[in-house]
Amino acid sequence: MLSPAHAPVRRRRDALVMRLREIWVCQREGRSASLAIHVVLNLSSTTIAMSELVGNVLVGQSGGPTAVINASLAGVVAEALNHGEIEEIYGSLNGVLGILNEDFIDLAAQSQQTIRNLRHTPGAALGTCRYKLKKQQDFERVLEVFKAHNIRYFFYAGGNDSQDTADKISKLAQQQGYELRVIGIPKTIDNDLPTTDHCPGYGSVIKYVSTTVRELACDNEAMGQHDLVSILEVMGRNAGWIAAGASLAKRRDHPHDPPHLIYLPEVAFSSEKFVADVQRVLKREKYCMVVVGEGLVDADGNYISAAEATDAFGHAQLGGAGEYLKSLVEQNLPGIKARVAKLGIPQRAAAHAGSKTDADEAFLAGQAAVKAAIAGETDKMVTLLRGDADHYTVETGLAPLSEIANGVKKLPREWINEDGTSMNHQFVRYAQPLIQGETPVPYENGLPVFAKFEKNRVEKLLGAYQL
Repeated sequence: MLSPAHAPVRRRRDALVMRLREIWVCQREGRSASLAIHVVLNLSSTTIAMSELVGNVLVGQSGGPTAVINASLAGVVAEALNHGEIEEIYGSLNGVLGILNEDFIDLAAQSQQTIRNLRHTPGAALGTCRYKLKKQQDFERVLEVFKAHNIRYFFYAGGNDSQDTADKISKLAQQQGYELRVIGIPKTIDNDLPTTDHCPGYGSVIKYVSTTVRELACDNEAMGQHDLVSILEVMGRNAGWIAAGASLAKRRDHPHDPPHLIYLPEVAFSSEKFVADVQRVLKREKYCMVVVGEGLVDADGNYISAAEATDAFGHAQLGGAGEYLKSLVEQNLPGIKARVAKLGIPQRAAAHAGSKTDADEAFLAGQAAVKAAIAGETDKMVTLLRGDADHYTVETGLAPLSEIANGVKKLPREWINEDGTSMNHQFVRYAQPLIQGETPVPYENGLPVFAKFEKNRVEKLLGAYQL
């Protein structure tokens, strides 16, 4: 009997046995020779397909985690187990750092319950990184590791920079004549990847942000006496998708519901207009709730709040837009109290307020990545395509990695009202379906239960690498 460690061998054996049984049944029942031949040809083509690219899977996660990135990982593992071409399923710990350090775990050895729990577990179960492959030696090391472990299928879940990394790895493999199929899996709460209608992770973050707006509104309503400005800072480096999503907190036909003002990177910020906007709202409401994206820029395109430090990819370190708006209130509106809430990391880790639609689509994206690679696709990223029907539907597609790498999809200007601080019905129609349903998170002793991997490490075959 084959042990669980030999599951891939067992899957190929079972597929072969099933084919042979079909031939035997045809012969026993005296069915046409053509049918038997058809079965034999199917067996032959399957065997040939397996021999074309039989090898191991490696999947990694990169960039900022989301509430549903692990659902995509679960989709990869679940689908990979269905294909005889795939021998082993490895997870790279901490993205490309795990590849350079040859630090893999055996995903097929994880319990079925752990894989199921991934579908509602936030963060990045494999660990993540923002490491940039900087030099040719880094890329050469990646290919050396892939060859040593017979990695033939590489799936990388991440945003713009991650897809760029996947694209470069794929192109180097082609240059060296190493057959490798690379498929990117979209992941970013920023929702700014080109070619895809939306990104896994976005629906959950705007569901959480909108929920927070409604909760804060109850508090602010109790405290405000036309003298309170409540500022909520959300993520969004180069696009205002998350800040715009806060508009879903408004009830239908209640345009004066909070958030009263939304400030987006797509609209140049004016401090004078901001002060006037706040004054106008406070004349009408007991409080003014403001939502601001961290990537807010002035008329010259400069971030209104950016530190001198940059990350590994050269991006400015943001954070402080809310405090900047607070200072404008304090300097220009005497007697008005200003309070700031910065959601920060909690907005991307809030599985308790996650969208079921989002989690299901993330799982679907993981499955689609494997199916595409098995079918011979490479150099592509899975995309989500919205249907044309009145009711919301979605299917997956593929787009070249080169079209996604380092690109940014901005919020359409026509979805922003003329006032520059509110969203119109076109945005609501786009975003509303993405927050539907609740992620079924199990609880134990009053607290959520999340997946945690057993670190069954794969044996290292190469020497250490100097980063």
